[in-house]
Amino acid sequence: MPRSNRPSRAPRPSVRRGRRPAPEPRDVENALGAIRRTESTRHGEFVVAPVSAQRAVKTYVCPGCGNAVLPGTAHVVAWRADWIMGDEAAAADRRHWHERCWRAYR
Repeated sequence: MPRSNRPSRAPRPSVRRGRRPAPEPRDVENALGAIRRTESTRHGEFVVAPVSAQRAVKTYVCPGCGNAVLPGTAHVVAWRADWIMGDEAAAADRRHWHERCWRAYR
C-alpha cells in the first residue's frame, strides 16, 4: 500500500506551527484612554499623554526645542483638544515633546 502524505489529524486552526496569529491593530484611544489628560495652556486646550521610556521606540523632533526625542527617552504626546477640524484631525496632528519643553510651552 502506498504511503499517504496527509497528516494523520488536522491541525487546530488557532495554533499553526511556525506562524503567530496576526497582532490586533492598536487603538490609540484605548491605549491612551486611562493615562491621558486635558491641559489648559495659554495656547488653548491640549490632550496630553505621557510616553514611558520603554514605549518610546521611534525618533521624533520636539517642536519646542527642535532637537530629537530619541528612542528610550520618556516624553509626552500632545494634540489640540479644541481643534476646529475635529478630534480625528487633531489626533493625526499630535506632536512628541520633551517633558521639559512641554512644561515651558504651557
